[in-house]
Amino acid sequence: MTTITAPHLVTAPSARFKRTLGLGGLAGGAITFVAAIGMLEAFTARLIISPFLNLGYLVLFSIPFLIGFLIARRVEVEGVETEPRSGADIVAAVTAGLIAGLIVGGFTALVSAVPDLRGTFPNLSPVLVDTLTMDRGLGLGVVLLTVISIVAAVAGAATHWLPTRITRALSVGVQAVVVLAVFQTVVDDLFDWFTALPDALYAQGGGLTIVSAVLVFALSVGLSLFLPGRVPSIRDTIASDDAKKRTRNSLILAGVIAVVVIILPQFLGGVLNALLTNVGLFLLMGLGLNIVVGSAGLLDLGYVAFFAVGAYTTAVLTSPLSPFWNPELSWWLAFPVVLIMATIAGVMVGTPVIRMRGDYLAIVTLGFGEIVRILLLSDWLAPYFGGAQGIRNIPGIPVGGAQINATTPDLFIYATMTLVAVAAYISWRLQDSRIGRAWAAMREDEDVAEAIGIDTVKAKLLAFVTGAILASFAGALFSAKVGSVFTTSFEIIVSIVLLVIVIVGGMGSIAGVAVGALVLIGILGGPNLPGLLQEFGEFKLLIYGALLVYMMLQRPEGLIPSTRRARELHQEEFLQDAWLDAETPVAETEGA
Repeated sequence: MTTITAPHLVTAPSARFKRTLGLGGLAGGAITFVAAIGMLEAFTARLIISPFLNLGYLVLFSIPFLIGFLIARRVEVEGVETEPRSGADIVAAVTAGLIAGLIVGGFTALVSAVPDLRGTFPNLSPVLVDTLTMDRGLGLGVVLLTVISIVAAVAGAATHWLPTRITRALSVGVQAVVVLAVFQTVVDDLFDWFTALPDALYAQGGGLTIVSAVLVFALSVGLSLFLPGRVPSIRDTIASDDAKKRTRNSLILAGVIAVVVIILPQFLGGVLNALLTNVGLFLLMGLGLNIVVGSAGLLDLGYVAFFAVGAYTTAVLTSPLSPFWNPELSWWLAFPVVLIMATIAGVMVGTPVIRMRGDYLAIVTLGFGEIVRILLLSDWLAPYFGGAQGIRNIPGIPVGGAQINATTPDLFIYATMTLVAVAAYISWRLQDSRIGRAWAAMREDEDVAEAIGIDTVKAKLLAFVTGAILASFAGALFSAKVGSVFTTSFEIIVSIVLLVIVIVGGMGSIAGVAVGALVLIGILGGPNLPGLLQEFGEFKLLIYGALLVYMMLQRPEGLIPSTRRARELHQEEFLQDAWLDAETPVAETEGA
């Protein structure tokens, strides 16, 4: 009998050396870029572990760590034996870390020797040199920078020698420390009634103390090692095979979320409640765009126009300073009119583009969004919508004789979350309905959908109208919250950010859109709104772009994808796994 051995995949020394040089140069270039744009200096203000580790250095040295991780990683190929790890990986990591350190050291020396560079690049300042050299002087600082870069790269490569269980636990521990340090404001607000806990966790100037960081890390690692296999995950609990258990577990989870939403605002300060309200507004628009893009597959880049329709309709009907007509209705009486106007706007936008697809649809809807903004800004419609002056003095939402607006963020968040719940329920019910299945078929292949009898014209119009109505929810809330509307709030960047939220969170997934809105708007901040991390303010569009590129390359289905969407994007993998898992022997198949 002849034994067949799988071929052994071995990387040639020249190819390994070339890859090491490339990754080392990439790490050095990335660190140089982060420093040159001012991100390093901005991030050093936030301490992670007081007094020696801040967010800037964490970002700085995570780059060579990632490069070392990539050097020692092995890509598994079906039918080919994976090359075993060896000391060559450590040598390659040391080389890459050395190259990255030398590049950054040379950059630091150049900035220090040529001060005139600051005239062209204002961020290349002496403060940047002190930050890169850790206030140790140029010579010792460059050596220290290079040594730490090498150590970080070796640590990244060494993680592959650890068992997966240990690596995952260590990763959870590091993430717990970073999250607790970064979200110190949230912890302070949540435990305002029990200040002993924040005082024990955080140092006087911010950041975790060394003792609390060690305790948090150890506790997180211990729980990560103990809990898997003993406590079922929420996803597995909800996705039970028993329909009755699945329904019961879903209702329990919904009840828990409802209780948290009701109770949490009472423990948060006004700033965090206002921030969560902004997240809710973008979540409302994201759920609407998720129907248009994620469910129906219609790339709409002018979605902000529906948001503007809701805001301006509410302003015209409720404000006493409305230039055209001021009936001074209450918000509750104006809201049905807002829905009607949003429906009309959805039909008006959807009808001309009913036969368009792909890039053409995106360009035309982009044009519609800009047309709406320019018309609202024009002198021609200024007597009706205020033009550049906008519409001011918009009353809040009347509840029990009081006006709920931006001055009462702890109450306004309840109105926002109520409409978010309504929008989420509508989206959930539509997913498995007849029209939801028609949208899914149309998204996969419009020609086939027409061939099997689906009225694609009606389906597209319903998608545009539904998305427009959900966006008008956010517009009506926005005008009541801010008290004024101007065209600067409805620029094209809002549509782009909404699209990024849907893509990063997961197209077709309600939970994914919620996570995308929380991460991008709550943490990084919106187009014209600050996020929880003020340091990211001027870099958020750069981070949006980097996130979008990463998601498209590594995880196109999003952070929390819908099952159907994930299967569509990974159809070849599912088919291959099904073929490999087939239990029918090859000999029996050939004999048949």
